[in-house]
Amino acid sequence: MSGDIKTRISIIEAPYRREIWLDDVAFESGMRLLRVTIKEGPRFTQLDLDAATAEQWGRTMMDWARRAKEGAK
Repeated sequence: MSGDIKTRISIIEAPYRREIWLDDVAFESGMRLLRVTIKEGPRFTQLDLDAATAEQWGRTMMDWARRAKEGAK
């Protein structure tokens, strides 16, 4: 863990006083993952995603957001 490099990409303020932290984590082995940390009060949930999973999740979220916006009109 000592050679791992974590770079904060973004902090997103979410509903109900939650925060979502997105970090690019480059491991000493050369592996790179997107770390998603959700802070809910004193509790933290952490997910490490590879590029393919992050891409699929992002695409799914964008599709949902577009549909939700269209439905709100």
